[in-house]
Amino acid sequence: MSDIVAGHSPLRILVVDDQATMRRFLSISLTTAGFLVATEPSGEQAIESVRKEPFDAVLLDLNMPGMGGIAACRILREQYPLLGILVVTIRQDFKDRIEALEAGADDYIVKPFHFPELVARVRAVVRRASPIRPDRSTLICIGELELNVQNRSLTKSGEPVHLTPNEFALLHCLMSRAGQLVPHADVFRAVWEHEEAGAAFRLRSLVRLLRKKIEQDPEKPTYLFTEPGFGHRFRVP
Repeated sequence: MSDIVAGHSPLRILVVDDQATMRRFLSISLTTAGFLVATEPSGEQAIESVRKEPFDAVLLDLNMPGMGGIAACRILREQYPLLGILVVTIRQDFKDRIEALEAGADDYIVKPFHFPELVARVRAVVRRASPIRPDRSTLICIGELELNVQNRSLTKSGEPVHLTPNEFALLHCLMSRAGQLVPHADVFRAVWEHEEAGAAFRLRSLVRLLRKKIEQDPEKPTYLFTEPGFGHRFRVP
């Protein structure tokens, strides 16, 4: 299925990999699937490329000479909060997954992969970063937090807080059901659209990152509570 839709521009994807064969494969395959694709062989060149032109998502390898994928991910996430970042790597260890997610990656894909799954994940990440239709409630205010659903922004005591697409999806899921116990399955669907192997690790990492942004003391949360074996609850102070 093509991503070129009547009245809409095709999604722009940046492929970052030091292996020329992988860059060529992904460029040809993603172009055939309807994306506009550019490629870079290093993290440094990827950062410079994103500064020069807008992209909807970046596919980022970890094992590259010079600036590694993790360092590039941190810089891209800090400078471009709504950019979709998908790590595409041969490294399978959960420690690598957690490090990448905590650096700001939205998804983590292990090589070799099934190309249709890669395309689906790219689309899912970009959807999460896209503006929400304005027919939903615009503001959700709880305590010192104000979540603007329409422009996907958060303020804490009036100060802006930068959120990644996954952090926004998690926070919106919980704040929109404040006071309720939200089952793990509902959270997985809200953030990643489906539950999969390793999702529990990814969710724990995402919760930890979000607490650092919204809580005065992440170790003693005021808002975001985990009820092991059941789900999560956003408490109204």
